[in-house]
Amino acid sequence: MEQTELDQLLSKMTLDEKIDQLLQLTGEFFESEDVVTGPTSYLGLTQETVDLTGSSLNVVGAKKLNHIQKQYLEKNSHKIPLLFMADIINGYKTVFPIPLAQGCTFNPELVEKSAAVAAKESSASGLHVTFSPMVDLVRDPRWGRVMESTGEDTYLNGVLGRAMVRGYQGESLLESGTIASCVKHFAAYGAPAGGRDYNTVDLSERTLREDYLPAYKETIDEGCELVMTAFNTVDGIPATANKTLMNDILRGEWGFDGVLISDYAAIAELMTHGVADDEKEAARLAIEAGVDIDMMTSIYVKNLKRLVEEGVIPEKLINDSTMRVLQLKNKLGLFENPYRDASEELEKELLLCDDHRCLSREIAGESIVLLKNDGVLPLQKQNQKLAFIGPYVDNTSLSGLWSIHSDKETVVTVKQAVLDKIGEADVSFAKGCEILNPGVLIGGFGGEPTVGPNDSVAAQEDLKEALQLAEKADVVVLALGEHVVQSGEGGSRAEITLPEIQLDLLRKIHAVNHKIIVVLFNGRPLDLREVHEKASAVVEAWFPGTEGGHAVADVLFNDVNPSGKLSMSFPYSVGQIPIHYNMFNTGRPFKKGNEGNRFASRYTDIPNEAFYPFGFGLSYTSFEYFGLTLDKASMSSEEVLTASVTVKNTGAYTGKETVQLYIQDLVGSVVRPLKELKGFKKISLEPGEAQTVTFEITEEMLKFYTASKKWESEAGKFKVFIGPDSCIEDFVEFTLVK
Repeated sequence: MEQTELDQLLSKMTLDEKIDQLLQLTGEFFESEDVVTGPTSYLGLTQETVDLTGSSLNVVGAKKLNHIQKQYLEKNSHKIPLLFMADIINGYKTVFPIPLAQGCTFNPELVEKSAAVAAKESSASGLHVTFSPMVDLVRDPRWGRVMESTGEDTYLNGVLGRAMVRGYQGESLLESGTIASCVKHFAAYGAPAGGRDYNTVDLSERTLREDYLPAYKETIDEGCELVMTAFNTVDGIPATANKTLMNDILRGEWGFDGVLISDYAAIAELMTHGVADDEKEAARLAIEAGVDIDMMTSIYVKNLKRLVEEGVIPEKLINDSTMRVLQLKNKLGLFENPYRDASEELEKELLLCDDHRCLSREIAGESIVLLKNDGVLPLQKQNQKLAFIGPYVDNTSLSGLWSIHSDKETVVTVKQAVLDKIGEADVSFAKGCEILNPGVLIGGFGGEPTVGPNDSVAAQEDLKEALQLAEKADVVVLALGEHVVQSGEGGSRAEITLPEIQLDLLRKIHAVNHKIIVVLFNGRPLDLREVHEKASAVVEAWFPGTEGGHAVADVLFNDVNPSGKLSMSFPYSVGQIPIHYNMFNTGRPFKKGNEGNRFASRYTDIPNEAFYPFGFGLSYTSFEYFGLTLDKASMSSEEVLTASVTVKNTGAYTGKETVQLYIQDLVGSVVRPLKELKGFKKISLEPGEAQTVTFEITEEMLKFYTASKKWESEAGKFKVFIGPDSCIEDFVEFTLVK
């Protein structure tokens, strides 16, 4: 449709019809035959309202969605198609590593490819919109949703957020196999007080603008079609009613003209937050803040018309929101083809096809981070007696909490992958213990709680078998981790160690065999001090997805040399949180070697720095950095400065290395971080091969939110660091002249 046709369509719609376009309901509303006692009852909706609802979420499948769309269009006098949205976070049927793990690849090209596959599969199943990417900056691993972010760094999140948008949306949403992307959660959802989900957020304007907002803006600049509001408050105002965030920054400063959707029932939560007295006031606050779609409440449909008729709000607000919804449907080509790519035949061709599985395996391999290796890795494929022990050895729960549309039976386990790779000779498998401590109850995802089993007889048998195998083995591989429901939405934890039952297994195995490789499956950074102490090697596999078992086996046996780098720091303990590499200095910084100085900013019982820092990750080979230089000692605002370093593979294996560029602004009108990631390049080197890596430094990279409350650079001196992780100490200096 042309815009003039959309204008004509809007002019023909009644106020009720326009408001109905702003309602989003779950798929059960369109599948239920029981209007009185079914899903419409608890929201108090009429069947007529459901029939005219603008969008649906989390119902999938080509056959089902085509049926729903057909019935919907038959009842819609204007023939406005229904919009189908869903949480496609790290893949649809072919599942990729969780986003936090994808961040560890430092590979935007692969991340873009994974999003493109997710788009192809979900589009074939009838979906139009994904609630991804999530670019919330995360610095507190107690928060369960760190698994959905790509990490603690503003720059990395922005680069990978852009990659996801490109992957989902392609060159045009009219292309087959694309879906619209929705960036979330705007804004600063990743900074809840105490790491507790849905909690308040209290940030200075400077921290918000400099650290938290840029990644959202990167996705908007890339063309992301939707934005989702956050549950939290920002400056004391819930995001869903925050006019400064939505009208002034998002739509005003950034020029976003797409659809703004609330998170699940977030408009109703304005009353719980205490900024709205009733539903009518909640509706007014949200629509005035520019929220177009009310997800899963009846607040808009029950109150907006009355607000217009009473003169409280102008009808133009409704018209603007409705037009944005219609424009999105038009961009997707739904008026011409309401069924779009939904095809049962296409589903059979694309879902979990070999190419998609191969890509999942490749990305999982690059996301795995080698945290420790005392020479026990890589494993030999022959002539080495191996025991694979632990609750994740033969476990299909490798995809993370948000893979709600995937099928567990399609997941490759570690056991299956090892047998595929080396056969049954000289390898044995045992569970050893359960994932959770006996009797531990964790809130479920969908209502059913998860409870640790209490069968002590079976537990003793599992442990006995594991110890017998461990005693006879040359090397023990312990597959440990969090339960899948321990991270993700609502999965906040005050203690971030492995469950005690698994630590006890580690201790008992260590008593009979010191050659232990721990492979971890988890959705957040953990306190790994005891694991690090007792293991000869530590492999962080995260929740790696459909091909997770194959990817782990590839790394363990060196068919893939590990190259992942941490996208989020691992603390010594929760006492350090929040912890991130780019912190500020203090007036009394602690200096190593000066432990006797009490009056410095330090802990007296643990180091200040992370246990495993941002950007860290080992390889089976080794790399040497030398010859760090700049092409000039100063630059003006119009000039480009080139930094270069030579990297050499000094080990015995071909390997990939992520070369990381950090800059420190030495003096500013406000204090500046000790380091900031400003660029990275992933290279592959043969043994003995060297390569010179260059980075261009521009004035734009030196800008920040100054004391004048402007996004600008300031003249002065800067340090440049190029190395393998955020702990690099060698630097060169330059001066910005203005």
